[in-house]
Amino acid sequence: MSQLPKSERKILVSGARLAGVVSCVPSKKIGNNHFSSLFGDSSVNEVVKMIGVQSRRWVSAETTTVDLCRKAGERLLAGLNWSSDSIDAIIFVSQTPDYRLPASACVLQGELGLSSSCIAFDVNLGCSGYPYALWLGMSMIQTGAAKRVLLAVGDTISKLVDPNDRATAMLFGDAGSMTALEEDGLGARANFVLGTDGKGAKNLLVPRGASRENALMGDVRLENRNPDCLYMDGGEIFNFTLRSIPPLISDLLSQSNKEVDGYDAFLFHQANLFMLKHIVKKAKLPAEIVPLNIEEYGNTSCASIPLLLTTRLCEALSAKELQVAMFGFGVGYSWGAASLKIGPLQCVETIEL
Repeated sequence: MSQLPKSERKILVSGARLAGVVSCVPSKKIGNNHFSSLFGDSSVNEVVKMIGVQSRRWVSAETTTVDLCRKAGERLLAGLNWSSDSIDAIIFVSQTPDYRLPASACVLQGELGLSSSCIAFDVNLGCSGYPYALWLGMSMIQTGAAKRVLLAVGDTISKLVDPNDRATAMLFGDAGSMTALEEDGLGARANFVLGTDGKGAKNLLVPRGASRENALMGDVRLENRNPDCLYMDGGEIFNFTLRSIPPLISDLLSQSNKEVDGYDAFLFHQANLFMLKHIVKKAKLPAEIVPLNIEEYGNTSCASIPLLLTTRLCEALSAKELQVAMFGFGVGYSWGAASLKIGPLQCVETIEL
């Protein structure tokens, strides 16, 4: 395949359907009053006005992303009445794995009791992770490599934020999810647009903790910051999003040969409420078909789109088929968009751990 403009690949996948999805959030709810003693009421209100987050869920010190995804997986398999030995592959998408090695997908394969013939591997992606996961899983089914695939997608970013950095501490929440895909010869086609611009990698990163201590350590922007915690250049992320996502919406509509009114819902990574409202206005999307939950759960990284499915579209997806568009974007820089039909689903819900 030749390289497409703007570092994007436009992809068509068929023969697979989304059978069910369960999200799992921690029971611990953190309201904005939690930050008042640290930053002061006026400072908290100033940040909230921009990011729009009123509460978020944080895991305990002992709980991990794998724990959230495992709990979601157990509920999903039971809800679909799928036996554990019927799963051909499990893909774990996260930037907060349990270990540097082994792969968390291997841990989940063992804990869920999946067959030893099950394919299991990790994908290190954040905000764009869910569209990429769908593309990977559906492609495996289309090629005949698998008939049933589980997508474990989630992050526990609260473990990475500096509690004294109001820009990140107040923005991020934790969530995990499990999505079931299966072979469907009559399944409608799914369109994907995927792209990358690694020149933006320095603007959202954890500088230390793996094999390289990032060269940005000497940059003035990181002065007096904990290099083991998440660093975010909010202005650069904002500019990237407003520059890249409206064209991404147009590209997906063009590839799918659909107009805006051909969709029941546009699902965006819940990055920042002010940013999302700006995108919706710029793309001329009706607000009623753009569900939001950032106010309640914060920015949950790669879990934000499946969490939208299980919180804001649960009732509709249980009853009927919806044509949806999904847009994940951010850390990397990486972006992914998907257009597909989903529903009616036998199992779609949000649970707590």
